[in-house]
Amino acid sequence: MNSTALSRRAWLQHTACGFGALALHDLVQAAQSPLALRAPRLPAKAKRVIFLFMSGGPSQPDLFDPKSYIKRMHGQTISAPINTNELRVGTDKFLALATHGEVKPRGQSGMMISDLLPHTASVADEICLLRAMHSDNNQHQPAALQFHTGMTADVRPSLGSWVSYGLGTENQSLPSFITIHPDSDTRLYGSGFLPAAHQGTKVTVPQDAKQAPIDYLADISGDAKSQRARIDFTQRMNRRLLDQAPGDARMEGMIESMEIAFRMQTATPELMDISSESEATKKLYGVGSKECDKNARACLLARRLSEAGVRFVQVTMGGWDHHGDIRNALPKSCAGTDQPCAALIKDLKSRGLLEDTLVIWSGEFGRTPWSQDLSGTSPIEKHGREHQPESFCTWMAGGGIKPGLTHGETDDFGFRPISGKVHLHDLHATVLHQLGLDHEKLTWRHLGRDYRLTDVHGNIVKEILS
Repeated sequence: MNSTALSRRAWLQHTACGFGALALHDLVQAAQSPLALRAPRLPAKAKRVIFLFMSGGPSQPDLFDPKSYIKRMHGQTISAPINTNELRVGTDKFLALATHGEVKPRGQSGMMISDLLPHTASVADEICLLRAMHSDNNQHQPAALQFHTGMTADVRPSLGSWVSYGLGTENQSLPSFITIHPDSDTRLYGSGFLPAAHQGTKVTVPQDAKQAPIDYLADISGDAKSQRARIDFTQRMNRRLLDQAPGDARMEGMIESMEIAFRMQTATPELMDISSESEATKKLYGVGSKECDKNARACLLARRLSEAGVRFVQVTMGGWDHHGDIRNALPKSCAGTDQPCAALIKDLKSRGLLEDTLVIWSGEFGRTPWSQDLSGTSPIEKHGREHQPESFCTWMAGGGIKPGLTHGETDDFGFRPISGKVHLHDLHATVLHQLGLDHEKLTWRHLGRDYRLTDVHGNIVKEILS
């Protein structure tokens, strides 16, 4: 038999008395869809994740972590809790900025939540508040990148991509990872060195029937049979090229993306259409509301996608970067997000989905207890707050997380954690654990070593697990 005429797989199968068949088995396994459903390695409390990303950095002193010392010192100079040589805006005066509005105990748990978040307050006994989160960078893009990928620089797979790689999708007609209204930085939902099929599919929630939720998805021919024939022809050409260059990740990703795109052309339009939802459900989320319609539609769609089998859904809600006039800006940001986020919790619970759906709410960092004056001359009432990665608040719900629990505490300034400190690597490790994945063993070989989401860090936050 002329081995030069054989494909690589056929050559392996006929080499070394069948030893090649062992290699063939691994090749066949690798050739399976990267989105194929995979069983978790550990007992799992959650099947899916919805990540509500508050881009810009919500002010935890105003929303969840008020400090009586800062309130008493409002407008007065406080001692510097950081190295004054560090480049931080607002460090020239260190004027204490009191909490805007009342932050008081809610529900039977007594969780501290602001009057600016009345809907979130109504689900206080369903959520777990992490009040001593911290990360490593005080600039938006590096901090956001770390929250999504575990790293402040470099191009690494995002959290959603790692989950997709570890578990696949429950619905072969949909991607395993969808990002709604994402940031312009594609690294926040990219797959990095993982197969391209695991990157987030960008979705824009349609405001009317003319708007396409996913770019370039529509079949402009309108003829499914002809479309299938064209795709089959193209795929035959792609697979021929792949046989000539086995292991080409870009070509493998293209083949898989084309197949799922065809299936999505049928499944997606109906799924994206929220008109079939009851008026009561739309009202619950705030659909049609002047303040929160966009985010209401996004959160409602997140529930529909999760219910349909999408493994990881990310919803980005911007507008939280309040460097100035926070007393006017913060209420608007809260009004635009509070009702949709709380409605998601209520809706998931009413449908029996909250138990195995892990919901995460967070920004990339928090805000300082001292004020920031952009003009240098404005009164304290017009000041904002600087970035604070040293401590901020994140809340979680469902998926085996203890409800009604406040975990962690900060110092009298509300600046540094004094107990229950949780790093982003710890959060990532905990999320993967709840999905039945070991963050130390979920790896991908790249550039000669095994990479993972948590790098060489991360501990499961066992105190918050039910």
